[in-house]
Amino acid sequence: MKIVLDHLTKRFPNRNRKIKEEVVAVRDFTIEIPDGMLIGLLGPSGCGKSTALNLICGLETPTEGRVFFGEDDVTDLPPEKRGVGLVFQNYALYPHMTVLENILFPLGNFKGDDRLPKEEMKRRALEAAKLVQIDGLLERRPSEMSGGQQQRVAIARALVKRPGVLLLDEPLSNLDARLRLATREEIRRIQRETGITTVFVTHDQEEAMSISDLIIVMKDGALHQVSKPQTVYDDPVNHFVASFLGTPKINSFAGEVRGEMLYIGEDAVLPEPGVKDGPVTVGVRPEGLLPASDGPFVCELSRVEVMGRDTSIVFTHPAFDGEAGRAIVDAELTACLEAGPVRFALKPTKTYLFDAQTGERVRNASGV
Repeated sequence: MKIVLDHLTKRFPNRNRKIKEEVVAVRDFTIEIPDGMLIGLLGPSGCGKSTALNLICGLETPTEGRVFFGEDDVTDLPPEKRGVGLVFQNYALYPHMTVLENILFPLGNFKGDDRLPKEEMKRRALEAAKLVQIDGLLERRPSEMSGGQQQRVAIARALVKRPGVLLLDEPLSNLDARLRLATREEIRRIQRETGITTVFVTHDQEEAMSISDLIIVMKDGALHQVSKPQTVYDDPVNHFVASFLGTPKINSFAGEVRGEMLYIGEDAVLPEPGVKDGPVTVGVRPEGLLPASDGPFVCELSRVEVMGRDTSIVFTHPAFDGEAGRAIVDAELTACLEAGPVRFALKPTKTYLFDAQTGERVRNASGV
């Protein structure tokens, strides 16, 4: 089912009674989520992700704007009428019920013509349990299960209603690293098998990039960029998006363009045809810094961290925004590195210029 959010805004009263200005949690949010896709709603804590999800499912009412499922305006419909499955961060399972009873629970709330025979309810519950691979655990209670198994129960309970839209609010944040990896792969598998339009809220950019068809990047309640994960990583629209995506994060420097040449400190590091003279913020992905004996960019080597296949070169530079930057390179390239100056060549495709004041991406004459 296609989801359309049309100029959604959500304001809350300020908890500080001395401040009359309202808190804007979601700001003029407009987007169309295509049918059958898994969308990663990504941003830092407090950016409005969960509020946007609550507006979609009906737990919150927008101050302004409309919500459409397909061609139907559902803005004024209560949550139970929207055909939405919701999975919470804390699972919200009933501890006194078995797995089977937890999965069956939503079906017991169907009324009138929607009410199902007990045999059909059990068949649906078993079908949902098999889909998430917990059909052998139906007699257990939540306290007898691991966090990953409890999360699968919560997903099965959301799917048993056969929703048109599945919403997941930080569903993996309570799991350890290895279990998060396995569970996110399961979520991707389930979504592909069911074809349900799914919105996956997370602050973990690796999670969002690994399983999403599209990612939506938010900050301060506003939408900043929507695209395929690799496109957002390779072609960020502003400095916030560039710095939020990527592990290790992008290296940021104070730079300047003079005579269509990019300078970081006194080093002329890259030609920038078509870019006007003036100060810029320079972002360089860690994989965009290549050790080279004749490299134009000179930094001070702090240490080398061996990570198996790759090596992290930790360096400092007076123009760096922070304590130390990182370059990720093949381990064999660091064999001859010693304390002192280290030279880098910059990959043009991994180097970005941003307006020093607004943070918006600066394009050169070729549009790059």
